[in-house]
Amino acid sequence: MSNDFHFYEPAQGHGLPHDPFNAMVGPRPIGWVSTQDAQGRRNLAPYSFFNAFNYTPPLVGFASLGEKDSLRNIRETGEFGWNLVTRPLAEAMNQSCAAVPPEVDEFTLAGLTPVASRCIAAPRVAESPVSFECRLTQLIQLEGADGSKLPTWLVLGEVVGVHIARHLLKDGIYDTAAAEPVLRGGGPADYFTIRPDNLFKMFRPR
Repeated sequence: MSNDFHFYEPAQGHGLPHDPFNAMVGPRPIGWVSTQDAQGRRNLAPYSFFNAFNYTPPLVGFASLGEKDSLRNIRETGEFGWNLVTRPLAEAMNQSCAAVPPEVDEFTLAGLTPVASRCIAAPRVAESPVSFECRLTQLIQLEGADGSKLPTWLVLGEVVGVHIARHLLKDGIYDTAAAEPVLRGGGPADYFTIRPDNLFKMFRPR
């Protein structure tokens, strides 16, 4: 039976053409994080390690692999935005992940419109149909099983403001598929979208 499975210990290498870890844990929502530094310089960057972690209060988080502009800005200001990446915004999202100096505004680079948030100073993406305004709750440096510090930080924030385009509310219920969210699939360049024909319903047992 063991021959039916490819087994590897990550510390020893995966032995495959491309590390499959990201592809197996997914597809994952994209953390399209908007920030600004203490001087008001804007930054926009996508993070593939992103998700929601709590209902009340709502908490979201992302992992920054290394010291990046988003992480530095959040340390300075204690806030960030999250913006939904949709299929029409996929190319702009890809442009915003370019490795550019801190003084380069990724909103401008990607041809996007910054719009003022209501509860935080960091702007949101006007073209995105869903945005969260977040305040930092925890900033955690990750560790390996041996206790060694990793150059990766988990950023957790409380969602203090939510923007939803009204056309995505059907009888008051958010229509996930109608937004065509883009998800990161792993691999060197794999992405997915959610469409209505992917939907199936399954209620929890009582």
